[in-house]
Amino acid sequence: MTWLQLLKKHRAIAVIRASEKELGYQMAMAAVAGGMELIEITWNSAEAGSLISQLRSELPHCWIGTGTILNIDELKNAIAAGAQFLFAPHVDLQMIACAQSLGVPMIPGALTPTEIVTAWNMGASCVKVFPIKAVGGNNYIKCLQGPLGQIPLIPTGGVGLGNAREFIQAGAIAVGLSGQLFPQTSISSRNWQSISDTARQLMNKLGDLRM
Repeated sequence: MTWLQLLKKHRAIAVIRASEKELGYQMAMAAVAGGMELIEITWNSAEAGSLISQLRSELPHCWIGTGTILNIDELKNAIAAGAQFLFAPHVDLQMIACAQSLGVPMIPGALTPTEIVTAWNMGASCVKVFPIKAVGGNNYIKCLQGPLGQIPLIPTGGVGLGNAREFIQAGAIAVGLSGQLFPQTSISSRNWQSISDTARQLMNKLGDLRM
């Protein structure tokens, strides 16, 4: 299955940023228990490479990737750790080309139409639109569909249970969820069941939109 087919099948990516490896592990397992199979461990998480390797080993049915990749060295180290997809908060031609040469999907972050088209023309597998809440949410994605409907977009930074479905209906290929999937109160209290329940509700809401 191709990367774009996987995105259409699942529609949602759990984005994990953790200050301790064990917290990141429990967050990932909670999301997977709720039915999510696309897991992003941000590279600035504690022991990110080690956690990615562990999750790849323990969750062979899932795709484990990374995010907040800022340069070529981080990109290569993430791939060496087992990352199956790569998100960056910005557009970098060298990083996109390097990921392409290594056969790993690269999703750079962009915001304006110029940035989005630039990333796509450079060879991005799709484009992360971030931070989406700063530019009008799902209405912004909808407005981009006329001129840029051929570019698969993944909005992040303001996506939650209440609006994830609307983003897909507006034209996004998938969404990334972080703070609204992993609220600090649940993490502090180690309430992993609450996170699993939210993930399950999310996947149910997206059910008929998953292909």
